[in-house]
Amino acid sequence: MAPKAAEPQGMVSPSSVKPEEQELARKREEQAALEAEVAERELRSANLRAELGAFERQYLHFVGSRYAELDEWKARLAERLAREQPENERAQQAAREARARADETKSAAGEKAAQEPRAFKSTPEMKRLYRDVAKKIHPDLTSDRNDRARRQQLMAEANQAYERGDQDRLVKILTEYEHSPEAVEGEGPGAELIRVIRRVSQARSRLAEIEAEMQELLRSDLYQLKLRVDEADKTGRNTLTEMIAKVDEQIALAKERLEAPSENSR
Repeated sequence: MAPKAAEPQGMVSPSSVKPEEQELARKREEQAALEAEVAERELRSANLRAELGAFERQYLHFVGSRYAELDEWKARLAERLAREQPENERAQQAAREARARADETKSAAGEKAAQEPRAFKSTPEMKRLYRDVAKKIHPDLTSDRNDRARRQQLMAEANQAYERGDQDRLVKILTEYEHSPEAVEGEGPGAELIRVIRRVSQARSRLAEIEAEMQELLRSDLYQLKLRVDEADKTGRNTLTEMIAKVDEQIALAKERLEAPSENSR
């Protein structure tokens, strides 16, 4: 019988690799691929948010502010009519609605930042959740430096969620920490395999979240407006300029009507 050939120096026989080590290697490859995909999707999402943010600022600056001005003139017209006809309930109601619409568009255009304060009120369930978070995540409960930093960040998020009354966010913070790779104790291929499996699960969950966020942005009125503007630009039309001209024309007409003598003064 011929002697068994020796394994080349530096190579490991597949039969000498434990099953958990083989599975760990496969899961690490899967983790790397998913994390690369997450990074790419995060970039696409960030680009879309940035583009929509820039478009919204441009729209509010050039068009939104003009709509706010137009609604203000319309409100003044309605209020003048209401003063001239104090017994006309329809005129009074129209004036109230016009003023509310003017205030709303002014706020949307960024000229009214004041918001009605909301009183804080916690529920027994919120208190129970917060206690659970504090018991399991508080940074003083660990001596590991990296874990402590992670806990500090999560406790800060938990405090903000509690102040907002955001119960879903508290549940998510607690669940994510309990199922995080950092929560797995022990060394060796077995423990590391569990940590990698959890990182894979985290990456898949984040991909699903990004997809949901992207779909919400793509369905938004702002994106649909930007889409129409971009399509018009391709044909040489400047939709924003057209909108500005149209609103300016309406503003001028409203001013003329307001400056004209009222029926009672004739």
